[in-house]
Amino acid sequence: MTISLAAFISFVINVSAEPDPNFYIYLCFGQSNMESGGQMNEADRTVDKRFQVLADFDNASRGWKKGNWYDAVPPLTARGRGISIVDYFGRTMVSNLPPNIRVGIVKCSVSGTKIELWDKDSYKNYLTNLPASDSWKITAANVYDGNPYQYLVSLAKIAQKDGVIKGILIHQGESNFEDPDWPKKVKKIYGDLMKDLDLKPADVKLLAGEVVNADHQGEKAAFNEILKKLPATLPNSYTVSSAGLPCNPDHLHFTPEGQREFGRRYAEILLTAMGYKVGTDISTNGLPGK
Repeated sequence: MTISLAAFISFVINVSAEPDPNFYIYLCFGQSNMESGGQMNEADRTVDKRFQVLADFDNASRGWKKGNWYDAVPPLTARGRGISIVDYFGRTMVSNLPPNIRVGIVKCSVSGTKIELWDKDSYKNYLTNLPASDSWKITAANVYDGNPYQYLVSLAKIAQKDGVIKGILIHQGESNFEDPDWPKKVKKIYGDLMKDLDLKPADVKLLAGEVVNADHQGEKAAFNEILKKLPATLPNSYTVSSAGLPCNPDHLHFTPEGQREFGRRYAEILLTAMGYKVGTDISTNGLPGK
């Protein structure tokens, strides 16, 4: 059987356009500790090319175009200014996954806001009813066109053209520290993401980290008791301990070293849940069960 040159070219283009099953993508969102605010050092600027980030905005000074992939050199947002939890999550992942696996990050975050901002059905009501003293939160949300959830979904759909969404990372809770319904609200947002991105819950793990722990006099440490209820509320979800992690004098934000270690903990929990041995040489760390 023979085919025309045009048909052959079309076949090649279609094949090459298929998402890479070995490109693992993680959606990351939350409030200030998910931002890019931790002070960088020189070592932070050296990143394995297997760790990538999807540009959330154009940034001429960095040569970034929104929707394109770049080496995950911090800050991981085009308008950010340092490292976050996600930096050392990605580094730890690629260090422990087989060398044919890449990791991609899609990240949005809005400081000081409640989980309601990420609910596509309640975000307008949340923003509309903020007191005048919190008007800066509306400005922060407007960075993402006033609808951070939809902005994240739009970026995620771009990312799905190149890889497979494998998980969701959240660090949010300081603004909901007295809200016992937080786990249910996260479950609802997770369900919306599954539907809007055509994902199967069994294939997408969710990890949520504690706020600054009581052992460092965390101002909102009471939230961690609420967080512990998440796995019982949302199947395929995991919590990440902040015990022992150093924080800034405000007792709300982790220090850069605290953020680095926190990112490693996120990755270690996820790798273990995936069946990988954490800390082994990537050349010998095979597929789960091998």
